[in-house]
Parts: sequence; structure tokens; C-alpha cells
Amino acid sequence: MKPPGGHDYDVLEGNTRYKKIRDLNQGTFGFVQLAWDTKTTPHQQVAVKFMERGDKVTKYVEREIINHRMLLHPHIIQFKEVFLTSRYLCIVMEYASGGDMFEYVVKKNGLKEDEARWFFQQLIVSIDYCHRMGVANRDIKLENTLLDGSLRPLLKICDFGYSKHEKFQSAPGSRVGTPAYLAPEVILTTMGKTYDGMIADIWSCGVMLFVMLVGAYPFERPEDKHDNQKLQKMIQRILRVDYAFPPHVRVSSDCQDLLSKILVREPHRRITIEGIQNHPWYLKNLPPGVSEMNNNLIMPSEGLQSVAEIKRIVQDGEKLGTTVAAQSQFLEDNVDDYLDEVLDDDLTI
Repeated sequence: MKPPGGHDYDVLEGNTRYKKIRDLNQGTFGFVQLAWDTKTTPHQQVAVKFMERGDKVTKYVEREIINHRMLLHPHIIQFKEVFLTSRYLCIVMEYASGGDMFEYVVKKNGLKEDEARWFFQQLIVSIDYCHRMGVANRDIKLENTLLDGSLRPLLKICDFGYSKHEKFQSAPGSRVGTPAYLAPEVILTTMGKTYDGMIADIWSCGVMLFVMLVGAYPFERPEDKHDNQKLQKMIQRILRVDYAFPPHVRVSSDCQDLLSKILVREPHRRITIEGIQNHPWYLKNLPPGVSEMNNNLIMPSEGLQSVAEIKRIVQDGEKLGTTVAAQSQFLEDNVDDYLDEVLDDDLTI
């Protein structure tokens, strides 16, 4: 894999701290490389995300970095720093060597209930921490959770591109995220209205649990053959909360009960994070100390790249390049356009 444009040059040119090991992946946002941090002893592996300087670098990127910066938790990929090269804005993060949860679940064709609970417990602990820190993620999904390389993998949330802070940023009012994971209130939001991003996160956690158990999305059906029809029917089922476990998947009554409390259309009736943490299914085999973990975690004030420095670097990153509109705004617009088109059709709710 080569950087966009197929150039073989060192994209870390001019940087003395990080040395490339290999390419990791590439997407519409840019690309990611594995690198050595040569200022650590021993050298640590880090993931470096590259975005072309110019109009891809916007307030949405700044928001993502600043929100990610303040979240230091064992189940969240750690933000290290952001810097510039002549062509790229570079975001340095902790590297998790175990791949993402989507790959893991697909490989296993769904997880056994005990293993799904192990990962769900970690997911809830991380989301509880984010919410305590004032951050709604708004794009919780298997592809945005990575695994470390241990024998019993640890889950780590890695993407905060759609996140919002309840104190420093406006209340959520746009339809962002991945359609299969969207809460009903996000789908139905209209111009000028807002929703609670933290309550919407809880719905997405429920979808993620279902996918871990089944290996398929709760609101899709195999008989939906055509893409357009499939997407429209999925939205209809989300709004009706129409899901069921396949006959071949055995799930305990406690697990089904918890999901029935998470996947609730009305946000005010949906179970809270605290309610999940007190549910019998969640509490089963919960490792010692997990319930108290977030009580003792705070954001350290020292050793972090300052918000002022991050803002300066991001603003400088806007000055070069002639790329198309920023990916965050592009995705927001396209999710909105798609849902507007679907909601214009007759829905049976």
C-alpha cells in the first residue's frame, strides 16, 4: 500500500521521532502506518494516521483530536500527539495489534455468550468513562473497537470522529454514524432539534452486543436482496425495534432481557449505563474491581499536548492542499441525504 497518489517517498519526512515499520490500512480519510517511537525506551510501536493538509482538515478534525486527547483509559486507544509534515497532518495513537472487533467476530461467525459478555463488559466500562468525562461517542460499532494482542484480548475504542462534548460543543443534532447502529431518535431528528448523544450511545452498544452474539445486524434480514430495499427495510425495522435471534443462536433469558431494555425506541425509557451495570447478565463473571474502575480515573493535566497547541497545529494544517470536502462533513451530509430520502418514503412504523 502506498500513500494517496502512489508516491514511494517517506511521508514522515522531516520528522525525527517516528520511523515507519509498515502500512496498516487506508480509507477515504487518509491512511495509517505502524511506526516506532524512537524517543521511548524500549522503542514503542504506535499507529500514525495521515490526513492530507488542506480542506480535509477542519473543525471536525480538531474536535475529534481534542475529545480523544482527554480520554485516558485502559479500554480506549490512547492519543499521543498531533504534528505536521509538509503534506500531512499526522495523528499519533497507541497501537493495538489484535485487529478490530468486526474481523474477530466474522472470523468466529459470532461469539459464545460468555465471550460476548467479556467484551461487552469492557465496552460498557469504556463508554461509562467517556460519558463521565462529558463525551458522547456517536459512532460505536465493531469496526471502531480494536483488540490488543493478549491471549484474552482487551477491547479498546479507537475512533472519536463524530464525538461531542456536552460542555464545550453544541448538543447533537445531526444524523451521523453508521446506519445499522443508529438509534431511532437519531434517524428521526430534524433540523433545529437535538437528541441526547449519550442515550443514543447505549442503543449502539446494544446493536454491537447483538452482532457479537449472532454475527449479523439485528435489523437486517437475509431475504432483503437489493441494496436499496435492504437499507430502507433496515431503517423501518430500527424504527419498529423489529429484531429477533435466529433459531440456531441460543441466548440466555437474562441476555435477552438486557437487550430488550437497551433496544427501546423511546430514549427516556431506555436503560441507563448504571442500569446495565447492575443487570444480572452484565454482573455475571465480572472481574473484581471493574465496578469501581471509573471512580478513580481522572484526566491528568500534565504530559499531554495542550489544547492550544493542538488547535494551532490543526489550523496550520488547513493552509495547504486542494483536497475535496472534509470527510467528517462529507459523511454527515451523506447520512442525512440518505435518511431524508428513506424517510420521504412511506414507512410502516
